[in-house]
Amino acid sequence: MQGAEILLQPGVMPRLLQGLWVTVWIAAVSVIASVPVGLLVGWLMTLKSRVVRVLMRIYLDFIRIMPQLALLFLAYYGFARWFDWNLDATGACVLVFILWGGAELGDLVRGALQSIPEIQSESAYVLGLSNWQSFVHVILPQALRRLLPASVNLATRIVKTTSLAVLLGVVEVIKVGQQIIDANRFQYPTGTLWIYGVIFFMYFIVCWPLSIVARRLEKRWAND
Repeated sequence: MQGAEILLQPGVMPRLLQGLWVTVWIAAVSVIASVPVGLLVGWLMTLKSRVVRVLMRIYLDFIRIMPQLALLFLAYYGFARWFDWNLDATGACVLVFILWGGAELGDLVRGALQSIPEIQSESAYVLGLSNWQSFVHVILPQALRRLLPASVNLATRIVKTTSLAVLLGVVEVIKVGQQIIDANRFQYPTGTLWIYGVIFFMYFIVCWPLSIVARRLEKRWAND
């Protein structure tokens, strides 16, 4: 248990929890805001307009090809200064994660919508439903059931990718852990393992409930 005493030092756990709050806040805002973006992008990718589909494909491919770290640097050091945006490091992270999550979710939405048989729309039209009513009440509920597992996986990826925010100077849980380790390097030379062990446990606590909720919803919908 050598080095574990670092966790008992005054202020260590409160600082880690404060850093975790920053991580959760960035992830939560990014996930919530990426949902409408992803739904819109996925819907646009199913339209018959070739121009719209090409534009959405360019957006999706650009986000996928570029590493998240490169996108963070581009948003923070590039766009914010080129366009004179008052964008701090946290805002740049949220913006990038929204665009990235929206693109990934949009492709998932497109696949889920296109997997619904065409006869579902035709049957809704025969029953007198408009295109929008058919989409909201018939197509979308079925697509969401197929979309949920991959969406939860994407949410957990966003949570874990927030660790890149430390490279922009955001004081999230990884950054706090580094500060604690540096401040106690000589007094607790083996404390690194314990600090990062606690950080790993914090990430696990955040991501694990998402998987549990997804499994329960899948079982519930499977029995409907």
